[in-house]
Amino acid sequence: MKQLFSLILAFVPAMLVGNVYGQGKTVNLIAHRGGVVDSTFTENGLPALREAARQGYKMVETDMRVTTDGVLIVNHDADFMRFYGDPRKVTETSWAQARKLTSKVDANHPMLLEDVFRFCAKNNMAVMLDNKIAGLDSALFYSLIEMLDKYHLKETALMIGTDESTAFFTGKVRLSCSRKQLEENMWKSGYRAENYYLFERPAGLTREDVAWARENKIRVIAAINKFHYRKSANMMGDAQKDCERMLEYGVTEFQIDSEFRKLLK
Repeated sequence: MKQLFSLILAFVPAMLVGNVYGQGKTVNLIAHRGGVVDSTFTENGLPALREAARQGYKMVETDMRVTTDGVLIVNHDADFMRFYGDPRKVTETSWAQARKLTSKVDANHPMLLEDVFRFCAKNNMAVMLDNKIAGLDSALFYSLIEMLDKYHLKETALMIGTDESTAFFTGKVRLSCSRKQLEENMWKSGYRAENYYLFERPAGLTREDVAWARENKIRVIAAINKFHYRKSANMMGDAQKDCERMLEYGVTEFQIDSEFRKLLK
């Protein structure tokens, strides 16, 4: 009997962790930087997108930039140096020049934003757009909205916006906000909760924030990205604690780097 009691005690913590960690809910993951990105896949590249689809991601986050001749492409950094070995900025490069670059990681070439949309539409994936385009180019942004419509992605699309473009995209694409921004927006004429979502890294998201968002029918997405843990001596351990805490608070959507996916399986 004593041995049986000891066995039960040893098993109880595992049951409790499982109960808190899973919450009995479906967890939705958004593939950060254009798909499954690791030492074998280039950010915002077709191979990374294909791997995200293969692994069952239903949404991909991609970084939107514009070339000097007005073509929308996907690239995280302002220049092409990190993956393609070219120091030129995207805004100083034509699409004809950019498309010839080859990644040193997987022989990928820079992609058109439309090609990402086409892939996502074909593979039943939604898109989160990180708008890295400075200023307000209404003509360019109208073409973006038309493109989202063309591939039937607008209704489910999310955007991490810019201050300059917020007014343009409000009501057209669901925009990321902090709680402070959301509380300010609530006082504005025409406010609708479905125009926005609360987007924060775990360090900036409290249990009370999540409860407040739920009460106000606002979608919550937590970001679990390597950049947040760049100064950590135990990156995976700290990320796991954040994942567990977010799930305990009731968060079920995460924009995530692929290294951390196993923490939320």
